[in-house]
Amino acid sequence: MCRILFAKSERPFEIASFLKPFSEVSRTSREYQGHGWGCAWLDKGEWRQYHNIKPAWEDDLSQFDKTTLLLVHARSAFRDEGIVVENNMPFSDGKSIFIFNGELRGVKVKSEGRIGAEKIYNYIRRFDKGDQKQALAKGVDIIKKRSSYVRAMNIIMSDGQQHSLSTNYSETPEYFQMHQKQTDDMSLVCSRPFAGESDWQPIENNQTIAL
Repeated sequence: MCRILFAKSERPFEIASFLKPFSEVSRTSREYQGHGWGCAWLDKGEWRQYHNIKPAWEDDLSQFDKTTLLLVHARSAFRDEGIVVENNMPFSDGKSIFIFNGELRGVKVKSEGRIGAEKIYNYIRRFDKGDQKQALAKGVDIIKKRSSYVRAMNIIMSDGQQHSLSTNYSETPEYFQMHQKQTDDMSLVCSRPFAGESDWQPIENNQTIAL
């Protein structure tokens, strides 16, 4: 399944400085992550987005400027289907940004979307009355109850002010467990620690937290 990254800082940082190690996480993943990629970042308080059907490691990652908030997604399409750039995350409604990594089976919820991840995003959004974390937790709880099997469901959402992670998996923790790194002014969450860095911490399963 997919790889995801969240980066937040009090001071502007070079976007490429995190895209490059993330692209290496994607390139060396045990499952193929080359069905396109995308990112969203804040620029003067407004969301900017980029999507490309190329694998992240084949793209020009130096084209981006600086930001204080970045969400990135590399796609591993379910059953190698629907490989078009329109299906690449991040997804957005203009206010919030959504990235997803996982696989669900037998989901019985009514929601619009081209692919399963977009349906999950649209389903969760209906619960957001101003508290993003609460909405994410409620939506995920219902989806889990209405699915025959949740192999994994890792979600990161942000509206620029509130940032939330929900992490759930039923197997293969060495692949699906999320990891976090904190410094004085930087918060990172990624599907896997960056190569050569030892100060990442695993995030506990089955929880929804603010980032």
